Amino acid sequence: MELGRVGIWNVGLRSEDPAARGEILEAAAELEELGYGAIWLGASPGVGHARPLIEATSRIVVATGILSIWDHPAAEVAAEHLALTKDHPGRFLLGLGVSHGALVGERYRRPYTAMTEYLDALDEGGVPKEERVLAALGPKMLAASRDRAAGAHPYFITVEHTRRAREILGDGPLLAPEVKVVLDEDRENARRIAREHYGGYARLPNYSNNLERLGFTDEDLRDGGSDRLIDACFAIGGLEAVRARIAEHHAAGADHVVLQVVTENPAALTRREWREIAQVID
Repeated sequence: MELGRVGIWNVGLRSEDPAARGEILEAAAELEELGYGAIWLGASPGVGHARPLIEATSRIVVATGILSIWDHPAAEVAAEHLALTKDHPGRFLLGLGVSHGALVGERYRRPYTAMTEYLDALDEGGVPKEERVLAALGPKMLAASRDRAAGAHPYFITVEHTRRAREILGDGPLLAPEVKVVLDEDRENARRIAREHYGGYARLPNYSNNLERLGFTDEDLRDGGSDRLIDACFAIGGLEAVRARIAEHHAAGADHVVLQVVTENPAALTRREWREIAQVID
């Protein structure tokens, strides 16, 4: 499956609002025209969210970034995957994740075991490992991404995490990190926007634990994040800053860098920014 070197991650592209459907499909077609290799649908999409975008385009891969294993039974996902890939071979990538206890509630138990059991069920349902990736942060899930999937789609990470992930994955498996971008030359305003975005993740231990493994301290994680943390987790500035951060992740071992443009509206279709960034992608 050919993803290209850069893709786009966005929540608004999976909207179920009928009034937004036309613009969503138009935006998907434009992303393809701009040269992006893949669209990653945010906010725990189902397989069905990908079909309209695939049908509105001709080449670009559409991925779930990520589908929560707690919300979508494996047997149903396998059946939907089979139908979609039969109609559109090579156009859909199933991104899976264990989400977070704070979001899932009492169902969230033994997440690593739950993921391996889910993958077993997908195997039984005929979903090839080459057509799925895992939202992996820690060493165990990265190893599972290597052994049980096509690779990994880590979220809310740094260049250093990409380097460590590649060491665990080794050569071959896909590494497609999500990279946050605040396209704003005013650094203080950009950091303010980034901190507001980070606030939604600060209470989720999966991310905090991962950042601590990367060497960030309790002080870095408090009060919206230190400048050091924000600058490591977000590409902040103009187009050259975005180009440089993409290059850093590729140099650290990423195959496909997944850009999430962060603005004050989390669900916005940031089409102006996508057009601008397309000027600096290879």
